[in-house]
Amino acid sequence: MRMLFLGSPEFAVPSLKALLDSSGYEVTGVITQPDRKAGRGHRLTPPPVKVVASEFGIAVHQFSRIRNNPQVSELLLQQKPEMMVVVAFGQILPPEFFEFPPYGTLNVHASILPKYRGAAPVAHAILNGETETGVSIMRIDEGMDTGDVLTQKTIPISDSVTTGELETVLASEGASLLMDTIDGYLSGRIGLKPQSQEGVSYAPRINKNDARISWNEAASKVHDLVRAMNPWPCAFTLFRDQKLKIWKTSETEEPVGIVQDLPSGAIVDVSGGRVVVRCADSSHLNLLTLQLPNRRRVSAVDFVNGTQLRAGELLV
Repeated sequence: MRMLFLGSPEFAVPSLKALLDSSGYEVTGVITQPDRKAGRGHRLTPPPVKVVASEFGIAVHQFSRIRNNPQVSELLLQQKPEMMVVVAFGQILPPEFFEFPPYGTLNVHASILPKYRGAAPVAHAILNGETETGVSIMRIDEGMDTGDVLTQKTIPISDSVTTGELETVLASEGASLLMDTIDGYLSGRIGLKPQSQEGVSYAPRINKNDARISWNEAASKVHDLVRAMNPWPCAFTLFRDQKLKIWKTSETEEPVGIVQDLPSGAIVDVSGGRVVVRCADSSHLNLLTLQLPNRRRVSAVDFVNGTQLRAGELLV
């Protein structure tokens, strides 16, 4: 079967590799986002999907916009895919992408639909303190993640996992489920099921402003924010008028012998190299990995020693 694959980030790589390793399917081309500047040197960097496709000798087509693009329409006519697979492509597909292939266009989505439709389902699941999520294989239609579902698999969310770590797990599970689903779908063993109209929620794209910590939240909420914003854009606060990134935290009991009238955001304990911050409702958070501008990430003990941190200082 001739297939066209659409995807861009690392999350899409396991699914692409699974298709390329299969003898039953022929990936005739890959559509992905343009190369973008990344890193401190702002070097032009290809999407991970492009790198993998190039290694396998698969033709790569990069478009900054696929809607109303005659080059894209011409590509579909040339490729004549019988099915298309989309994994974290990053653009809304025009109707021709799910109407053209006779077997439709399947999508690997990182949630149990209809929960968390949208661009950032993993981050929002962690941000909301969910204890489980999963992957859904659906057939794309004109809506945003509203298509009929073929299969789903539920995955637990631990209270320490980050968005990056959970995406790695879901990417692998999604690739495996995709292959099983395609086989069952083509054989008639797996059918399409409309999504429930109940329990619908959305997961819009994360931006840098979403990562600002409010110490007027309970420690559990701040902890979830830190996990959700790792690896991008990374939760942050202000410390001595500098942006301080917080990479890793853990909830903790109230330290013994601390000053009781300090406000939320106050550092209440630095003994033993710990950095304990007061949050709302007299809850407390351990800051485990921190990073000042133009510095490397450091442990709490190194941060305390390097900044001569004192109890009573305020994070805002």
